[in-house]
Amino acid sequence: MCKKKDTEGELVPNPCEEGEELKDDNPADEKHFDRIEDSASVLAMRGDRVIHCLTVVGQIEGHYVLPHNSKATKYEHVIPLLVSIEEDPRIDGLLILLNTVGGDVEAGLAIAELISGMRKPTVSIVLGGGHSIGIPLAVAAKHSFIAKSASMTAHPVRSTGLTIGVPQTFEYYQRMQDRITNFVVDNSRISREDYMGLVMNTGELVMDVGTILDGQRAVEIGLIDEVGTLSKACDCLYAMIEDFKKTEEQQS
Repeated sequence: MCKKKDTEGELVPNPCEEGEELKDDNPADEKHFDRIEDSASVLAMRGDRVIHCLTVVGQIEGHYVLPHNSKATKYEHVIPLLVSIEEDPRIDGLLILLNTVGGDVEAGLAIAELISGMRKPTVSIVLGGGHSIGIPLAVAAKHSFIAKSASMTAHPVRSTGLTIGVPQTFEYYQRMQDRITNFVVDNSRISREDYMGLVMNTGELVMDVGTILDGQRAVEIGLIDEVGTLSKACDCLYAMIEDFKKTEEQQS
């Protein structure tokens, strides 16, 4: 059941059906609301500005369904949701909360491309971890944060730990890695050389190739914009929304 705040600021039941859209002709429902849906997203407000908060957790599920006991973010849910957020005039900005181990490369890149192509203000924050394909998802937002205790792992694209012995397969993975690298470089302040240095590092992970970055180091090398908390990310997003609205008014 949806809830809305009464005149004293307390949450009270709202007799709307779960999942029902906000009605344009009902200002009371738009004034105060806080709704969590099955897609792990929530609408929040500050003043008359509305943001959509989207969580990306577990593995990014692609074309194959993960086991039922795996925590997953399904791209077929997130992709239409992002289109809806971009086109809904009642939503002013998007906040992305990331705690992912990575997952399907093409599904992750598809989500990242949609986020990076949004006109509305977008802010991401890495909480816990933003590993593997989680890196493009983090840098896709117009401004990115990472918690001080969070980490990110950059490593080459692969499907197993076995050595690739077929030239065509090696070429396929190399091109896929180039797609990821190009996206990260285009959407952050890190250089291609520095990012590939992280990906191909052989001196840090005992059983693998790559690099683990803590929050501060991710900022220092230009991968993420700032170390920050949830409140700082929200403040940044609302400030970006005000600037975006002013620019729209000047252009109209």
